[in-house]
Amino acid sequence: MVKRFIIAIDLGGTNLKCALLDESLKIKARSSFSTKSFDNKHKLIQGIIDSVDSFILNQKLKRSAILGVGIGVPGPVDTLRGIVHFLPNIPGWKEVKLKKILEQKTKLPVFIDNDAKLMTLAEHEAGAAKKYKNVLCLTLGTGVGGGLIINDLLYRGPDNAAGEAGHFPLNEKGPLCGCGARGCLEAYIGNHKIIKDARKLFGPEITLERVSALARRHNPKAVGFWVQVAKKLGLALSGMVNLLNLDLIVIGGGVSSAGGVLFENIRRTILLRAMRVQAKRVRVVKAKLGIDAGIVGAGYLVRERLSG
Repeated sequence: MVKRFIIAIDLGGTNLKCALLDESLKIKARSSFSTKSFDNKHKLIQGIIDSVDSFILNQKLKRSAILGVGIGVPGPVDTLRGIVHFLPNIPGWKEVKLKKILEQKTKLPVFIDNDAKLMTLAEHEAGAAKKYKNVLCLTLGTGVGGGLIINDLLYRGPDNAAGEAGHFPLNEKGPLCGCGARGCLEAYIGNHKIIKDARKLFGPEITLERVSALARRHNPKAVGFWVQVAKKLGLALSGMVNLLNLDLIVIGGGVSSAGGVLFENIRRTILLRAMRVQAKRVRVVKAKLGIDAGIVGAGYLVRERLSG
């Protein structure tokens, strides 16, 4: 029996993660690059093409052994036509026909979707949300992405634009967000903002990993820092819980590594701020698939499109 593979790519505001998956979506090889190491859109696209080619070359595969390429990008996408409308945290992307470009260059089928939707798909198929019918998944990183499962199905909306939890407005006069609006959740708890806040408290060399480690050792300043992040996130989530009557909220991405202090205070805020019936039902948990959720979700996207 001929072995077939999928190439999965998770394009984030910080890293470009690539993997070769087998047909059961197990990772066979991987690579990762800093997104900022590519000076512009054209070089970043070429980096994606080079990554696809290097898997085929290094694994000694025929191009016919690749079922397709799945890509998650951090912004709104026309998923059927494979057009990236814009990327809030990566400059220079506007109405980019990424599917067409990559298919011409790689000679492979290419499928593209929003990265948070792919994380949601992966967590619902194989992760923390597997047994739940109504779920909000959040990925907390450079941006704040979101995806919705409604009645056991990924809800995309008519423009594939549903689930943008990071752009839930908290303050009409708040800080400017990468999307161009003011006071979005992302403007308060995206990596750029919370690193800036952490450096004011701990000095210019601090990292969020270090603040998380300090919080786990019950450092008062670090605990207080994550409590404030959790309150802002919990406030926004309370509104979403009231609106959607969710069974589960799954939180992934780098910020989720803050651990217990973050999750306990998100739950506490929802219990205080959401309506009683909705707050009582919803659970808040950490994503199970971790940093690989976007990669696995890109694999599911290819399988879904080829089978449908």
